[in-house]
Amino acid sequence: MKLGVATICSHVYYDQQWWSYEPFVLEMNVWADLFDGLVLAAPLDSGPPPPFWAPYADSARIAVVPFRRDWGQGLDQPVTAPWEIPALVGAVLRVLRQTDAFHLRAPGNIGLIAALLVPLLQRRRCAKYAGQWPDYPGEARSYRLQKAILRSRWWGAPTTVYGRWPGQPAHIVPFFTSVLSAAQLDQARRVVAHPRPGGPLRVLFVGRLSAAKNVAVLLRAVAQLRDAGIALYCTIIGDGPERAALDRLCAELDLADRVTFAGGLPFTAVLDHYAQADLLVLASQTEGWPKALAEGMAFGLVCIGSARGLVPQMLADGRGLLVPPGDVAALTAALRGVATDPAAYGPLRQAAATWGQQYSLESLRAALADLLTAQWGGPLRHPPAAILPIHRSAP
Repeated sequence: MKLGVATICSHVYYDQQWWSYEPFVLEMNVWADLFDGLVLAAPLDSGPPPPFWAPYADSARIAVVPFRRDWGQGLDQPVTAPWEIPALVGAVLRVLRQTDAFHLRAPGNIGLIAALLVPLLQRRRCAKYAGQWPDYPGEARSYRLQKAILRSRWWGAPTTVYGRWPGQPAHIVPFFTSVLSAAQLDQARRVVAHPRPGGPLRVLFVGRLSAAKNVAVLLRAVAQLRDAGIALYCTIIGDGPERAALDRLCAELDLADRVTFAGGLPFTAVLDHYAQADLLVLASQTEGWPKALAEGMAFGLVCIGSARGLVPQMLADGRGLLVPPGDVAALTAALRGVATDPAAYGPLRQAAATWGQQYSLESLRAALADLLTAQWGGPLRHPPAAILPIHRSAP
């Protein structure tokens, strides 16, 4: 059985392998392990891939039907113009003709097209909504439309969402994912088991540098603490459309000796930063299931998140700290508390680690297999293969 996938994540064929954004690839390797192959409707770019991309574990079982070419890397895709819609429709139809089941990823332009078309032609279908499932102020109308379609009887198929929300149709399934393998979780457990060294507070941000992530708020909080004589250093991992503006703000606030922009990094390098940091900040304007927060929790970091989406559920019961998004004073106060009395947060770190270490790629595979087998009946692949590791080739 082959699975069709609709995604906005760009792909590159380079060094005889298919490459894409590494967190997406790690999750798609699990889906590929459940099926005989994947056929993806996705943007196609030219190589070489950026350093924070990765090759699929088995590119021989991956095919890409492009609906857009060389129009931006990763999630930095331009808004879809009306004249591009036929290409999106054509890509979805081509994938449907080649596959036996279909999985759409939303929100996104291709996900919206697939949500309208796929129910006409494929009974075996499922979806993942990767954004914030409850509506929120300032949300794009296209996002609300996609959620309405996925909730509707028209779609009427399993749709995994982050968190448990009251009043949802039966086919809306609470789900949690991780891109940490069992071996990486063992690494996290070893880190948690050792006392963290003293010294200045080591603050980490991991994510896309977009306006919604509120990295500027973090920089202003760091500047206020520096002015108050509190020693801390901040590393920002990721890239995106706000990078130039954040560089300018960093210079304006004179933070060159306190803030390091590491850019996009391979996932293994990000794990090394989790192991060395004390605290993770992800105080975004909106969030679904922030994987960086789950990863930081698994490594026993004090995590500060915004009261949005699933974050309050993740950090509940003493597992982390919540701040209103965009509130510099609140974030500054939270950072000050950890910097001035780090020992008081030992129980929080342990509670976060216990919760974050529940989720792995292996548990994701088992949960997906159970969900799809129950919905569609019969095994998905004969025989199921073990999850394959990534063999990285330097671009």
